[in-house]
Amino acid sequence: MSDTPFGFGLPPEEPDDGDEGKKKDQQSGGGQGPANPFGFGGLPGAGGFGGGPGGPGADNPFAAMFGSLNPTDLGAAFQQLGQMLSYEGGPVNWDMAKQIARQTVAQGTPDGSRDASVGPAERRAVEDAVRLADLWLDDVTSLPSGAASAVAWSRAEWVEATLPAWQELVDPVAERVGTAMGDVLPEEMQAMAGPLIGMMRSMGGAMFGTQIGQAVGVLAGEVVGSSDIGLPLGPAGKAALLPVNVETFGKDLGVPKEEVRLYLALREAAHQRLFAHVPWLRSHLFGAVDGYARGIKVDTAKLEDVVGQFDPQNPEQLQEALQQGMFQPEDTPEQKAALARLETALALVEGWVDAVVHAAAKPRLSSADALRETLRRRRASGGPAEQTFATLIGLELRPRRLRDASRLWASLTDARGVDGRDALWSHPDMLPTATDLDDPDGFVHREQIDFSEWDKMLGEAADRPAPGKKDEGDGKGDGAE
Repeated sequence: MSDTPFGFGLPPEEPDDGDEGKKKDQQSGGGQGPANPFGFGGLPGAGGFGGGPGGPGADNPFAAMFGSLNPTDLGAAFQQLGQMLSYEGGPVNWDMAKQIARQTVAQGTPDGSRDASVGPAERRAVEDAVRLADLWLDDVTSLPSGAASAVAWSRAEWVEATLPAWQELVDPVAERVGTAMGDVLPEEMQAMAGPLIGMMRSMGGAMFGTQIGQAVGVLAGEVVGSSDIGLPLGPAGKAALLPVNVETFGKDLGVPKEEVRLYLALREAAHQRLFAHVPWLRSHLFGAVDGYARGIKVDTAKLEDVVGQFDPQNPEQLQEALQQGMFQPEDTPEQKAALARLETALALVEGWVDAVVHAAAKPRLSSADALRETLRRRRASGGPAEQTFATLIGLELRPRRLRDASRLWASLTDARGVDGRDALWSHPDMLPTATDLDDPDGFVHREQIDFSEWDKMLGEAADRPAPGKKDEGDGKGDGAE
């Protein structure tokens, strides 16, 4: 994230064709849109919205509100500030988050790549790639196709489509911060400080919205599909690729772009199969995130220090606290177990996708090995946006044990076949654990519980009459005698 607080300004005019804006800002030399009224910093490597880190207002976030602004910009700036202070919704101002995310997308990425509207030819190419990918996957997994449709998204469309999932992930943690902002005050002061607490919570929601919006906007410039981070972020049944990011991803790999697109389509289609035909998986993953988040505590000492020195004329203090992170994982057995469950769940999803995609691509694509290794390294290292989410919600959404999980799934394929491997997804208790990733051979050759037999036995038991109680037929027979 930026080194300076808030990171929002007036949204630049979005390009009419999604690629090149027609309106250039004269004061910034035709750069990133109109001069930022707050002087807040920009995205990593982007040089800032207001002319760079050393530009106007870099030290004082309100300095640039006066001087270089024309009356129209000044009025819009105060309007935006008023909206922030008057917010009375949930723990995160998601309207602001969407606004900031779209603004961030319109700024382009640090390497100069700009968002672009998706043309008919690109849409057809994505649809054809997903269709072919599904045919190839039929040979390597027993799970049927999960993609009811294939779509090609611009970065802005990805933002719109994935915000509901981000809301589900972030709101619980943000709610705890909002509550903590009021709880750090002594009880006798809370009644007197009611308006101040309300203002702080409104600003907290706006600040979270700003930071989340920036992070989602940056992530939109990195992702190639709807499931890059191992979670189902997009609508169910829609296999999605972002052509502009696919092209950027493959630019320096020396691999034909058709092969890059097809390999990424294989990954997207594999994710769709898993999430469509393992009905408990989505709630399992989001539940693991929530379980880990519940064990994170807010650093009340840092928060008390911020609240004790809170000055309504300097709201950036709260923003800086958010940027520095206020979350500390509880060092308890329960929290460590929650983290292990989450990391294992992410690794198992990504490892299965890695294994089946490699099985499908290896015989058909000469670049399969190179693309696999590139994606593994990319997934393991993460990017600026993932690091931002780690700061904001105390969680890194990365499968640390991707390679271990991929080896385990490949071994299961060799030992039990495709059907035996995929049958493990029929129940969460059948999946490998973190310990199993340490000893994959032991898990592969272990006898597995057949849950279908258990379900049959439970069903038969439910149909039997309770002990000592005769059914109506028996009663009638006894009476007749």
